[in-house]
Amino acid sequence: MHNIRKITDDLVYIGCSDRKLALFESAYKIPDGISYNSYLLKDEKTVLFDTVDKSCDVQFFKNLEAALEGKTLDYLVVHHMEPDHASLIESVINKYPETKIVCTAKAEQMIRQFFDFEFNAMVVKEGDTLNTGSHELQFVLAPMVHWPEVMVTYDKTTKTLFSADAFGSFGAINGNLVDYEINIDEYRRYYTNIVGKYGMQVQMLLKKAAGLDINMICPLHGYILKENISLLIEKYNKWSLYEPEENGVLIAYSSVYGGTENVLEILAGKLADKGVKNIKMFNMSYSDQSKVLAEAFKYSHIILASTTYNTGIFESMNTFIHHLVSHNLQNRKYVLIENGSWAATCGSLMQTELEKLKGSEFLCDKFCIKSTLKEEQIAELDNVVITIVKSLGL
Repeated sequence: MHNIRKITDDLVYIGCSDRKLALFESAYKIPDGISYNSYLLKDEKTVLFDTVDKSCDVQFFKNLEAALEGKTLDYLVVHHMEPDHASLIESVINKYPETKIVCTAKAEQMIRQFFDFEFNAMVVKEGDTLNTGSHELQFVLAPMVHWPEVMVTYDKTTKTLFSADAFGSFGAINGNLVDYEINIDEYRRYYTNIVGKYGMQVQMLLKKAAGLDINMICPLHGYILKENISLLIEKYNKWSLYEPEENGVLIAYSSVYGGTENVLEILAGKLADKGVKNIKMFNMSYSDQSKVLAEAFKYSHIILASTTYNTGIFESMNTFIHHLVSHNLQNRKYVLIENGSWAATCGSLMQTELEKLKGSEFLCDKFCIKSTLKEEQIAELDNVVITIVKSLGL
């Protein structure tokens, strides 16, 4: 049975949700599932906006066939070539061979990389348009948001932006298609992990979007946006400029036998006693790395503490620092804490990595313990607390 959802008089949703997948892109935990969004415009010419992941192929083709109501499919617009949106391109063309694929030159090249079939392509450039009858579609290039072939489509008639992976979120569709209620934490986690590295490119897309009158955004994952367009654009602007959303402290640590963890518990308590309200703590050996990365994008100050392990950074902390660097987090204030029972080296190694990030500021010299915190170090720890509180402006 098909599952078609009406969006407007001539635009329908024919996507699907997956609540069985544990890891999105084999990397990110998705306990609430994921949606694969596809849309069909039923004008004088019919236009399919993207396909879905192959895990949903049966439902997708039931939806597409029912939505077309016996009409031919005239155009398939390919915004992004990742297989969770593009895996069924060849199957669509096999079923509807007269369909013309609308895409960028780079996307055409990628189609030939992923598949081995012949197709008719309409290669578009920045600002090109397509008239489908009562709708005029304008194509806007968005390279590296977050692959080089990406474009978005603006429907001038309905003021709808088909935004590819931009403005998407983790989470399955639970009945409502539109954003009556959204979980901004999941939008942040999606952005930071999927798109976070490409802030400059997101800024370029936002500048283009500022020139469009947008009433609705149809992304490839998550809810259709109507109520929260301004909020998401504001958040995307902050995230892509690497500006903290909140004045607060993220504490991320690794601890083998509890000595490092104890220091952080004491430190967090002292910060709270000094009036710091926004404090988040994560044990990186047990926490979801993608969630902690999103929190790093949220907060202004970051405390990183690690056990020295084989004269290096402990594995879970080393992984987290790799995520910070590879996702290009900038403009954060750091305090580093190292522990070493016989060789405390990880603090300098952490700082060397973080210095690769533009705007990294280290508020004080690294705080070093050997195995466990000693009474004579409390005054030094208090000075660290005072330095952080002053930096927070409290």
